[in-house]
Amino acid sequence: MKFLDGQTVGIDLGTTYSAIARLKEDGSPESILNADGRNITPSVVLLGDDGQVVVGPTFERTSQEAPDHIVEAVKRQMGNKDFFVVYQNKKLTPEFISALILKKLKQDAEKRIGPIANAVITVPYYFNDVRRKATQDAGRIAGLNVVDIINEPTAATLAYAWTKGELGRTDISQEAKTILVYDLGGGTFDVTVVRYTPTQFRVLATDGDVMLGGIDWTRRIVDHISEQFLRKFGEDPRGDQEAIRNFTADCEDAKRALSKQTQTPLNVYYKGKTLSVALTRSDFERMTADLLQRTQDTTELVLQQAKVDPKELTEVVLVGGSTYMPSVERMMKEICGRVPSRDLRPEEAVAQGAAIHAAILEARMNRDSVVGEAITKRLQAVQMSDVNSHSLGVKVSDPSDRARKINHIMIPKNTPVPHSFSQRFATNSASQKTIHVYILEGDASDPTACSQIGDFRIVDLPPNLPAGSPVEVTYSYDANGRVHCIAKELTGNRESKMEIVRNQGLTEQNVDAFERLATEYKVE
Repeated sequence: MKFLDGQTVGIDLGTTYSAIARLKEDGSPESILNADGRNITPSVVLLGDDGQVVVGPTFERTSQEAPDHIVEAVKRQMGNKDFFVVYQNKKLTPEFISALILKKLKQDAEKRIGPIANAVITVPYYFNDVRRKATQDAGRIAGLNVVDIINEPTAATLAYAWTKGELGRTDISQEAKTILVYDLGGGTFDVTVVRYTPTQFRVLATDGDVMLGGIDWTRRIVDHISEQFLRKFGEDPRGDQEAIRNFTADCEDAKRALSKQTQTPLNVYYKGKTLSVALTRSDFERMTADLLQRTQDTTELVLQQAKVDPKELTEVVLVGGSTYMPSVERMMKEICGRVPSRDLRPEEAVAQGAAIHAAILEARMNRDSVVGEAITKRLQAVQMSDVNSHSLGVKVSDPSDRARKINHIMIPKNTPVPHSFSQRFATNSASQKTIHVYILEGDASDPTACSQIGDFRIVDLPPNLPAGSPVEVTYSYDANGRVHCIAKELTGNRESKMEIVRNQGLTEQNVDAFERLATEYKVE
């Protein structure tokens, strides 16, 4: 980790909205306003015909553009090598589209606070290694030195504990507090249980879904209204991209209105026909009950994995814009037996927590920053420990069926890191020349349902090596989230090892090329 000359910020790169923040001299986190004077920027990219890129365009502007020129919810595609957008005869990846959003945040913030060099960017806890690498690459393409990637619930918890005036204080009670962070954003969901004292910060368990968020609630209204339109007029707007975009905007407004009132009018237009309905909150909650249930199941699972009784929780913290839905607060009150805290602004907490984490990293390196000496000492006093969000395994032969391969989990998810584990296996056949080790990330027993994050070989094994010869495999997960794997054939003492440094996704050459391309586009 190396800091460059320039200011350091925290960035919440969200599915529907993104935000950027810094820690002020007095130690208070501050969201940096964009060019429109807002603390959040829509994560929508409009690719204009003239090479002009607009990030966060108004609905009036997007309604004048072809649907294939508008990219939304690209965060859900991070790390997906099969997703791209063709623009000016170039294939733009999710990393590049995300970089345009980051570039806009950086540009706007620099007009207010001056040059920005370094950033901590947040990701959902359940992002796997490939998606985390993609996020790092997006930052680099945008011209940022990404000093760290931090999990969104961890960032939110940092913001909570810091703004309470507790974190980093050595002069107050060191009694531990246990809080649950329920983070339902526009496109992803995480729930995390954290235990902390003023100087020790430890994640106990986490889980989530990178394909569940507020846009799924909106789509339920879109489907509901589209079905009504079809029944009344015999026309299905879902086959028309432009129409469904307009429907989605109207339904999103209706969803937000239902967080404040029990009923709202909804008018949609298609092919000269108008459908007007009165949408009630109870109708909306009924059509989305299964989505909410998915978050409840995950919440209860995480509490179980953390071995925490809901009654033991000190606080329940809601993060993410979708937690404004009344059904969320009601459900969490039923699960945990307490009214959730709204001390943090859900749409700002994650970026502000990332800014606090960035300041902690600076303080540890004794790097000059904007904060004063007293705040620096507080930041230096904070010690954090995390857990791994995905299990790490190795592909081996099934003992009951040698022809079948399985994922043998070496380090289960929610294991405190750093962590190391060794286990002995055996060669499959006599006179085997090489041993091929496949490193898997995921919980499924089927290797094809997991992500292969690396592989390596032990070569030149001793001649006439009998089948069943011992092989020791060691997996290590360090505090920085890097995976180390060592395999040793014990008969001839031959060893091979590998370190996973988020080496999937874009190559260095890809990142450099996209970085040059990003300078060609004027982002507004």
